[in-house]
Amino acid sequence: MPTPTEAPIEPAVDSQKRILNRLRRAQGQLASVITAVESGAECRDVVTQLAAVSKALDRAGFTIVSSAMKDCIGSPADTTNQLTVDELEKLFLTLA
Repeated sequence: MPTPTEAPIEPAVDSQKRILNRLRRAQGQLASVITAVESGAECRDVVTQLAAVSKALDRAGFTIVSSAMKDCIGSPADTTNQLTVDELEKLFLTLA
């Protein structure tokens, strides 16, 4: 439980932090892939690093869609900037 001087972390802020962490991790991994290709690294190593980048980006995308679904379920009355179920499904399938 937060102390009276600490503000509780809002779920949206927590989700945004997780997404940004995943994207930063992917950015670092992509930089490693670029460096590996530039230095003529082994194909196996480059592909392994590239797979890690792809997975990090996929996870970030799924986290974004998941957050949008939670927002829609959590406050269905608030329709400002909300996605429809069809839009959410389309976004989700775009990642698949």
